[in-house]
Amino acid sequence: MAGTVAHSNATPTSNKDEDAVIIKAVSRAFAHWGLTNQQSADLFDVPIATWNRMKGGAFRGKLDQDKKTRASLIVGIFKGLRLYFNGPLTYGWPMGPNTNVIFGGKSPVRYMIDGGIPAMIQTRRYVDGLRGGL
Repeated sequence: MAGTVAHSNATPTSNKDEDAVIIKAVSRAFAHWGLTNQQSADLFDVPIATWNRMKGGAFRGKLDQDKKTRASLIVGIFKGLRLYFNGPLTYGWPMGPNTNVIFGGKSPVRYMIDGGIPAMIQTRRYVDGLRGGL
């Protein structure tokens, strides 16, 4: 009919659903990397009690832009490592000491915890560069 608007029966994903998927992806990456709860909380920049709720599926808050940015970078690093490495480095690289000038002998995880989002961006670019990306 002319002049009518078609409506979709699909329900858009709510922010809570989106946040739950984001938290699950980050939690899985951290588990594969062998991070402790404290390292996970520090890298995601939340108190450990909040991280424990997130990890356990009991988080009822809303992720802000900072957390969504961190999650995007973490998932990107995780995916890049899976595409580049084969074997133990696939999941072990983030926790191992790294002599590259960027990391200064620290593990990439420690470097990212200490440097926050700027260090996470630099790590993501480094990983993308390893596989011939950016």
